[in-house]
Amino acid sequence: MPVPLAPYPTPPVPFTPPNGGQSQLVCSGCRNLLMYPAGATSVCCAVCSTVTAVPAPGTEMAQLVCGGCHTLLMYIRGATSVQCSCCHTVNLAMEANQVAHVNCGNCRMLLMYQYGARSVKCAVCNFVTSVGASPGADQKHSS
Repeated sequence: MPVPLAPYPTPPVPFTPPNGGQSQLVCSGCRNLLMYPAGATSVCCAVCSTVTAVPAPGTEMAQLVCGGCHTLLMYIRGATSVQCSCCHTVNLAMEANQVAHVNCGNCRMLLMYQYGARSVKCAVCNFVTSVGASPGADQKHSS
């Protein structure tokens, strides 16, 4: 008695985003959110006419807050510094594995510092906390 063969599975239908294959990026001039069609290499902002390059497909992006004006900046992961298009501050871009955290020895505020640093100064109370030293060693108020 012949055994019936199962039909070949149908290939999955490619996912099409609900917005018709459009993506978003932030205008490098005025910081407005721009929509663009898939495959575009650059986008001209209708508000400020700035042309913003579209990252290559599959490019990993990261974010940081500008130390000068507190604007959220997007940049290509792996960059070492990012210049803010609003205030022109050059911000250091560190990967998560390049930074560590410690609580301020005075006010207990959570502080972030670069690996290798021997101390970190609290921006709230100006206390200098030693990193990797025994508690109480080399800690002082700074003016």
